[in-house]
Amino acid sequence: MEQMSIGELAKSASVNIETIRFYERRGLIPKPPRNKSGHRVFSNDDVLRTNFIKRAQALGFSLKEISELLSLRVESGVTCGDVKTRVDMKIKDVENRIADLEDMRDALGRLSRKCTGKGPISECPFLEELNKWEKTSIKSGN
Repeated sequence: MEQMSIGELAKSASVNIETIRFYERRGLIPKPPRNKSGHRVFSNDDVLRTNFIKRAQALGFSLKEISELLSLRVESGVTCGDVKTRVDMKIKDVENRIADLEDMRDALGRLSRKCTGKGPISECPFLEELNKWEKTSIKSGN
């Protein structure tokens, strides 16, 4: 097993040292053993684990969800179906976020179409509409 310093791990995984420390504090990377001089010693498994974390983050998984996925790998009785369930939940979450973003885009488009881009700022339809929402939110306590 190849041993490496935190700097070598960071370089191998294309992250910075603080990311490794952060993952370690969050329990995503196990606390490594130390060498005789007290420096932490990492292995190739830590590179693979760090890359797993980065890929999962790129797919939209939170660090909490990634921690759960990593735990599933070592729990007895866990099946591929258990992982699929979590992936399907993430797909639904992404679909909900897409729907929310589409709603935001549509609302912004409606507001943008109301504005000619001419006239004083005090008569800007976009700002007027936002002011209406602000007043509505204040009245409803949101």
